[in-house]
Amino acid sequence: MKLRTYIVEDNATIRENLIATLEELAEIESVGIAETEFEGTDWLTRHTGQWDVAILDLFLRQGSGLGVLAACSKRLAHQKIVVLSNYATPDVRTRCAQLGVDAVFDKSNEIDALVDYCVELSAQHKANKLNQSAGS
Repeated sequence: MKLRTYIVEDNATIRENLIATLEELAEIESVGIAETEFEGTDWLTRHTGQWDVAILDLFLRQGSGLGVLAACSKRLAHQKIVVLSNYATPDVRTRCAQLGVDAVFDKSNEIDALVDYCVELSAQHKANKLNQSAGS
């Protein structure tokens, strides 16, 4: 079973390349996208059991990824939220941590680290599903 991933990113080129890369290398399944804080917050909070990972940009066409992150503070224990931004400064990383982010990656030089993170999450997800099936 693939990792169900929701992406909040307003740049279509970045979004499409990210989805293609993660689908190929990390066995993710894109379950949706949003370009604004409202769209991302609305979908993620209304579909609580339908995603495993959310990848958020901070600066959106409308609103902020920080608003989406804050709105998802009561997510399920297995659900992860990752910030992918050109502005992954120490202050931004600290603020994201305060809001409960699981990881922060810089778009300019940490894409490989994001892919590695998603590969690891995907492997954990698969192992958990196999263990659940074996226990049934």
